[in-house]
Amino acid sequence: MNKDQVKGRVEEVKGKVKEAAGVILDDKELELKGNVQKNLGKAQSGFGDLKQDIKDEL
Repeated sequence: MNKDQVKGRVEEVKGKVKEAAGVILDDKELELKGNVQKNLGKAQSGFGDLKQDIKDEL
């Protein structure tokens, strides 16, 4: 597991928490920020997965 995978998954979880808090508190801005953070975390994690796959192939 590389640092992009770890950081991405951490950001994804933090985003999910913010998004859920936004829903519970009826705060659309917090919900939106959480959604963006979650998706950025997914992208970073996916990039890390790709790097790992390439490394494994070599």
